[in-house]
Amino acid sequence: MNIFKKGEWLDIQVPERWNALSLEYILKNVWQVPKKILHDWKMTNGIKLNGNHVHLQTLLTTNDRLQLHVFKPEPLDIEPTWMPLDILFEDDHVLVLNKPAGIDVHPTDSHQSHTLANAVAFHFQCEGITRKVRHIHRLDRDTSGAILFAKHSLAGAILDRLLAERKIKRTYIALVHGKLKKKKGTINAPIGRDRHHPTKRRVSKTGQPAITHYEVLQYDQNQNVSLVRLQLDTGRTHQIRVHLSYLGHPLVGDVLYGGDPSLPRQALHAISLSFPHPFTEEQIECTAPPTDSVFDLIKKT
Repeated sequence: MNIFKKGEWLDIQVPERWNALSLEYILKNVWQVPKKILHDWKMTNGIKLNGNHVHLQTLLTTNDRLQLHVFKPEPLDIEPTWMPLDILFEDDHVLVLNKPAGIDVHPTDSHQSHTLANAVAFHFQCEGITRKVRHIHRLDRDTSGAILFAKHSLAGAILDRLLAERKIKRTYIALVHGKLKKKKGTINAPIGRDRHHPTKRRVSKTGQPAITHYEVLQYDQNQNVSLVRLQLDTGRTHQIRVHLSYLGHPLVGDVLYGGDPSLPRQALHAISLSFPHPFTEEQIECTAPPTDSVFDLIKKT
């Protein structure tokens, strides 16, 4: 699909597969545009076809030009703060970063300014973008690796849906204590809050469904640690940390869930991220190499 950014407008060349479909069908069924965004476009004449304002029942013709007002300015909701960013992929719609350990993804109160979201706001500002920062998923403060942001509300809505549909694939690596009995496996155990600790989670029958797939890549007999690759079907808070601890193999450095303090943080890194582009449908594949020495422990064996 041919798409272009023209000022504040997204310009789409109607593909042959949309021929004779209504504009309403494309927006509501193909892209599943949220009602709030659609209402805003209706109220502000934010939809055009070949440069003209049209009714949603208008039928499309191959090579028509559909224009949507998706790049309009928004009030900033956080303070821009400079920080070097490791950009893995960026276009007009999405931004993928390799997050360092030791910083939060977004502010937890109005006074916090040195988070990844603040740095993204500064990056947007440098690009002349005045829009909100939208993270599609989260990583713990001390977890590093690939993380996805949307650069406007429509991209954010589509990516949120793709995440819910499990079409955004996140792969992690972790160092865990001990040797796992099975080289490959799936941990299917619901996760809920630990009522004895304000931030801790635990496996609980009354918790939310949580599924983690794992594969052992390497085992170091001298240090009795395993390098494990993991993929998530769900995205519960602390999911990998809780599940590996539940299995009896907590992450090295994860003292909250039973790991020893031999490392300055839990040894967990989002090594790759793949997702279908929200507009072109091209499969985007991003690899995020670890940027600190945490995983040197296994490399030295």
